[in-house]
Amino acid sequence: MRIATWNVNSIRARVDRVADWLVREDVDVLAMQEIKCKENQFPFEQFTAAGYEVELHGLSQWNGVAFASRLPMSEVTKDFENMPGFGVAAADGTLPLEARALGVTVNDVRLWSLYVPNGRELGHAHYDYKLRWLAALSADTRAWIAANPQQPLALMGDWNVAPLDTDVWDIQAFEGSTHVSAPERAAFNDFMDAGLSDVVRPRIPTGYTYWDYKQLRFPRNEGMRIDFILGSQPFSDKVTNAGIDRNERKGDAPSDHVPVWVDLDVETEEDEDRPMFW
Repeated sequence: MRIATWNVNSIRARVDRVADWLVREDVDVLAMQEIKCKENQFPFEQFTAAGYEVELHGLSQWNGVAFASRLPMSEVTKDFENMPGFGVAAADGTLPLEARALGVTVNDVRLWSLYVPNGRELGHAHYDYKLRWLAALSADTRAWIAANPQQPLALMGDWNVAPLDTDVWDIQAFEGSTHVSAPERAAFNDFMDAGLSDVVRPRIPTGYTYWDYKQLRFPRNEGMRIDFILGSQPFSDKVTNAGIDRNERKGDAPSDHVPVWVDLDVETEEDEDRPMFW
């Protein structure tokens, strides 16, 4: 079973590219981030034609997460239990929740599509929100693993953290910036303490997943590695291959992120009615 994650940076702008990639690369399940649309705006038709069902969580033209799968999805969950909010507080003091987390189960593998807050800049309220968001997710992850330790679990998406100095093109250029600060890296590493591991890096030790559109970052290979698949031990044990599809940053109107994928040694029930493509 091939599972992937991709910050698509507006699914309506890139639906044909994403659908083509799914079929060409024989992907079973794709977690998407930054779909930037509500459900009534999502381009379901292209996914249906390619043989995929979609579950999504989108509230506005910002953020938004989704799954496209050609295998049945169950236990669809919007937001995690202790997820903090951000923005203007309601009369009761609660902050609105953003569309940043969506969970599904496929073939008894529990998957989350996550779009971690950016943080904006050190000292900003959004930076504090980012750290609280990661801490809450880490706490919930520990609870999930404790409740069902044998179930394969993967947290996938745009983490907006570069955990190693080599995950950015020039660590000196990031001095005093978000994504590489000690608190962010500590928050990311807390997921390792919770029982997860980066299942891609052992197979792909170097390489970026994001290049800004500005200042010729991609031609100069001035990128960042901020998109990850973190898996529990039962998930990691099933991983047979992994990759970062750098070529998807090329061509016309690409996302500024590229897909990250893993293959799992999991038997899937073939759907004889699945559309055929050549």
